[in-house]
Amino acid sequence: MPSSEFSGTVSTPKLSVAVDMGNPFLNLTVDAFLKIGAVGVTKSIAEDAYKAIDKGSLSKNTLENALKKLCAEGVYWGAAAGVYVGTEYGIERVRGTRDWKNAMLAGAATGAVLSAAGKKGKDTVVIDAILGGALATASQFLNNHYFY
Repeated sequence: MPSSEFSGTVSTPKLSVAVDMGNPFLNLTVDAFLKIGAVGVTKSIAEDAYKAIDKGSLSKNTLENALKKLCAEGVYWGAAAGVYVGTEYGIERVRGTRDWKNAMLAGAATGAVLSAAGKKGKDTVVIDAILGGALATASQFLNNHYFY
C-alpha cells in the first residue's frame, strides 16, 4: 500500500520593538504595556467589527464610540500588564530568586491595584487579589511544566 508523508512549517510574522528607558524595570514595564495593550486594542477591534457586521450598519457615532472603547481597552490591558510585570520584577530583585511565589505575589498585587483603581468595595478588592494571584500562579506552573 502506498504511503505518503506531509511535512512543513508554519510561521507567523514577528514584530520586535525595543524601547530602551535606561533601566531594566522600566524597559520590562513599558514593553509589557505596549505588547499587551496591543492585544487589548485588537480585542476591541474584533468585537466592534463583529457588532458592526451583525447590525449591518455603520455610523459616525458608532465609529466614535468604537475608538473610545479601543483606547480604553488598550490602556486598561496595558496598565494591567505593566503593573504585573513591574511588580514581579521588583519582587524577583528583592527575593533574589525567580519562582512561582513571585508570580503569585505580583498577581495578587495587580488584582488588588486594578480593583481598587476601579473604585470597587473592599470585598471585591480582596477577591480580585486572590483571583489575580491564582491566575498568575497557574500561568507560571503551566509555562514551566508544559511549554518549554
